[in-house]
Amino acid sequence: MTENMDVYLAGKAAKGDVDAFETLIMKYEKTIYNIALRMMTSPEDAKDVSQNVLIKIYNNISRFKGDSLFSTWIYRITVNTCIDEMRKNKRKTEISMDDEDTGLSRIIQDTAASPEQSIVEKEGYNSIINAINELPEEYKTVITLRDIEGFSYQDIAEITECSLGTVKSRISRARAKLKELLLEKGELIESGGRLTFKKGGKG
Repeated sequence: MTENMDVYLAGKAAKGDVDAFETLIMKYEKTIYNIALRMMTSPEDAKDVSQNVLIKIYNNISRFKGDSLFSTWIYRITVNTCIDEMRKNKRKTEISMDDEDTGLSRIIQDTAASPEQSIVEKEGYNSIINAINELPEEYKTVITLRDIEGFSYQDIAEITECSLGTVKSRISRARAKLKELLLEKGELIESGGRLTFKKGGKG
């Protein structure tokens, strides 16, 4: 489905065409849920957030004016809804690497590391996700979008409504913090100038 088709269907949906809205949602609902799951961590919370996102999209689709890609507009709503929910949960609890790369493997790699030492491997994946969940929300957001969902820096800048420089800086700091957390937890071991996951760890 092209962007032109997205805009066409969004226009029809804004006029009350339920079939057009459902067609759009079928295209994006999986990514909406995946983003929510990575940011909220709980499948139940992710489902609730996803439903809230769909309701917001339905109620506000007439406000989409084509100033950005329709997908960007949807993912911005998703991220903002997740952030709002995380802040609510945080209040309830209280009351009661800057380069063009393609994934999490760069978080622990240095110039001496080989591709085989990617941290995206079975025994380390859960540890990575758990550590990401401990990051401040602005870091968690960008590293989820970039390293888990694979969005480009430009996409993330548009979704978060931040400058490209801010996005790159946050991602670099997020990766550095994630590496620090994993080392502190003993999930990563530094030896001979290389970083590797502890064998027999979580995952």
